[in-house]
Amino acid sequence: MTVLADDTARVVATLPAPAELAARSPLDTGLRAAIAGHRRAVRAIVQGADDRLLVVVGPCSVHDPDAALHYAGELAAVAAEYERDLLLVLRAYLEKPRSLLGWKGLLHDPDLDGGEDLAGGLRRGREFLVRAAGTGLPLAYEFVDPFLAPFLLDLVSWGAIGARTVAAQPHRQLASALPMPVGMKNAVTGEVEVAIAAARAAGAPHVFAGLGPAGAPAVLAGAGNPACHVVLRGGVVPNHDAASVGAALDLLRTAGLPAHLMVDAAHGNSGKDHRRQPAVVAELAAQVAHGRHGLMGVMVESFLEPGRQDITARPLRYGVSVTDACLGWADTIGCLDTLAAAVRARREGSALAEPGGN
Repeated sequence: MTVLADDTARVVATLPAPAELAARSPLDTGLRAAIAGHRRAVRAIVQGADDRLLVVVGPCSVHDPDAALHYAGELAAVAAEYERDLLLVLRAYLEKPRSLLGWKGLLHDPDLDGGEDLAGGLRRGREFLVRAAGTGLPLAYEFVDPFLAPFLLDLVSWGAIGARTVAAQPHRQLASALPMPVGMKNAVTGEVEVAIAAARAAGAPHVFAGLGPAGAPAVLAGAGNPACHVVLRGGVVPNHDAASVGAALDLLRTAGLPAHLMVDAAHGNSGKDHRRQPAVVAELAAQVAHGRHGLMGVMVESFLEPGRQDITARPLRYGVSVTDACLGWADTIGCLDTLAAAVRARREGSALAEPGGN
């Protein structure tokens, strides 16, 4: 092991270059074309050119690739049933942000044993994403560590910057260079302005330090990402209600940004109680049905089975989250049905537009 000059860190392993890892788990021409198409479809919804709802749905964080692929297969099997009204995007998160300590996700600890095998996690994580993309679903990913983004970003159709990192300049710079729409979550406290500032910042060009495809430190240039947008995820209090959504849309207009946003039905909006997510979805669906076009997307935390389990439990129950509690599959289908019906109602103009605009 090499000791750095200041004795603050030790090099315990080496990582492959992003290009080397991609060569081990490559994308064929068809899959590359499919991902490009998914990105265009997501962008059209985010920017208001497509009146469907973008629905990012899946486990809080992937801990069991086999179970997550099982879930992806179930979601892919129903995607065509909803495609007229909803664009379903698989939540395929491999990094877990932490306020203090805890399991940091499959990339850091693929064996769930505290081993911190980042090289193995990157290999297994990319293999999972390639197989998940092969189901035909667009993939969503939260970029927690900007250094790791080059290893995986070619597989992602919708990106997220989380509530704990949305104020960080490196994450805003990264978003300016990402080739897909990126959602900026409001702060853990509930502050929406920081997410709006992040969307504005990422919409501008940036030059920043990063990792090149060959693994060497590089100067990178982001041209600016016009498809960055706000995601309301609640905070100390929820912000999924009509008044909060309307207020956030007004703030976007004041900031000179397009008045389009997503709402996360989990986290602060559900009080971290997965059983409340259907009620949140129902309230959001009512806003959509009443003509709110500015609400263009919804996030739902969902897995094969409801609830959560401790990562130290052995044996782990199949299809149950080890991080945030998730909806089970049956309740997930109920949420999708509710959202699809709301889109149809909005199209048909069967309800009056809400006061205060869209």
